[in-house]
Amino acid sequence: MSPESNKRPNRERRAPKKATAAYLERAALFYLERYAASADSLRRVLMRKVHRSTEAHGSDPAEGAAAVEALIARFLNAGLLDDGLYARGQAVSLGRRGNSERAIRLKLRQRGVAEPDIAQALTARREESDDPELAAALAYARRRRLGPYRTDPTARTEARMKDLAALARRGFTPALCKRVIDTDDLEELWDETRGGV
Repeated sequence: MSPESNKRPNRERRAPKKATAAYLERAALFYLERYAASADSLRRVLMRKVHRSTEAHGSDPAEGAAAVEALIARFLNAGLLDDGLYARGQAVSLGRRGNSERAIRLKLRQRGVAEPDIAQALTARREESDDPELAAALAYARRRRLGPYRTDPTARTEARMKDLAALARRGFTPALCKRVIDTDDLEELWDETRGGV
């Protein structure tokens, strides 16, 4: 079998559907069923559909933008979109995956979440753990096998600066990076995040 016969035949791309109000609503509901979204991120998804529709069908982009804004307002009023709730969920989730408060704040801003909602989300995150920054740094070190999570003690010594840099790039302070990478007692550090329990 030749390499050419393994290739899929070139298929024509289907033209995008016309961005009517009904189509945009179906697309928004489908998106929200699959993904957590802020109002701004849903707006961006829908506006991409409007722009594709404008290029393919010559529809009015202003009319599409107005339909998107009306839909977003309706979803906010109905509670289908809630930036505060979205921000709280993302802050906790991102923290558990090893993101610092600085990184979480940046990611939420990029997703169009307003500063008051970000502040409330970070406050909720602080209530989840006695030291959420330490917990996040430890989670990241464990996930990436940095510092005390390296299995070879020789490799740990040789990779110390590299491991410190990896944590620092995640937005953790230099003191916290050193504390995590140089620790010999992981249990004690994890206990601090749980209030010594």
